[in-house]
Amino acid sequence: MNASSPLAPRKQRELHNHHFDSTIWNNFRFRDDDIIIGTYAKSGTTWTQQIIGQLIFNGATDIDVGELSPWLDLRVPPQAVKLAAVEAQTHRRFLKTHLPVDALVFSPKAKYIYIGRDGRDVLFSLYNHHANANATFYAALNDTPGRVGPPIEPPPASIREYFTDWLERDGHPFWPFWENIRSWWDVRDLPNVLLVHFAELKADMPGQIRRIAEFLDIAIDETRWPAILEHCSFEYMKDHADRSAPLGGALWDGGARTFIHKGTNGRWRDVLTPADIEAYESRALENLGPRCAAWLATGKL
Repeated sequence: MNASSPLAPRKQRELHNHHFDSTIWNNFRFRDDDIIIGTYAKSGTTWTQQIIGQLIFNGATDIDVGELSPWLDLRVPPQAVKLAAVEAQTHRRFLKTHLPVDALVFSPKAKYIYIGRDGRDVLFSLYNHHANANATFYAALNDTPGRVGPPIEPPPASIREYFTDWLERDGHPFWPFWENIRSWWDVRDLPNVLLVHFAELKADMPGQIRRIAEFLDIAIDETRWPAILEHCSFEYMKDHADRSAPLGGALWDGGARTFIHKGTNGRWRDVLTPADIEAYESRALENLGPRCAAWLATGKL
């Protein structure tokens, strides 16, 4: 980092709940070329993992990103199992986190890609994820040793009720939304941080893949470019969902094709009331400020 760059953040706290064990980062041994993919959740995480996997492995067909790119701060399986698995990897590692920056150990040499998405679209995708969770999902999160705080329960039947509760209780029943977005926005000027937006990926996937490749210092083999694009398409990922979803989709009714759901934006427009929309937009402005709120809504920096 040059002298004019903001200082790299330092870890300030630990986060624990039915999903998180942030302490794993305290024991993680970074390599200089590590890639960390961050999101709040349901913001294009798996899509970005697929893109980076395709760039690293040059358009190969047999890349199982669910296996190769684990969610490091998910508290299952246990730390010792997960850390041994990623330490044994010999390829360029690309790992996933849903933590805010101040709960991470931040490496000045690793590359960080953070994907944003309008919170209303996040919520609708999250509802599908939660409503289709099966008994294995709840057993893994609620019944395994180490859970801190209350268990996660099935969602209500009404997606609008789910949205209202998530907004009023800031991310319930998962984790706080606004602090996650704000923490990554605040480090956007670091030279090893890249902000990507779901809407921009939808609008220009080839351009965004090239942008990601340039940031990661990965030279694209143009003879493999058509294969990379094909393998990063939603249709291909849906057809090969067992290679993208965690545990091959075993945690959801309907399997991996439920996890790779619609990949669309704007479904909330037909469900939320004008008052709901105004409440969300007011919270976004209050918690993020005008520039960050505009980026989250549109993808435009």
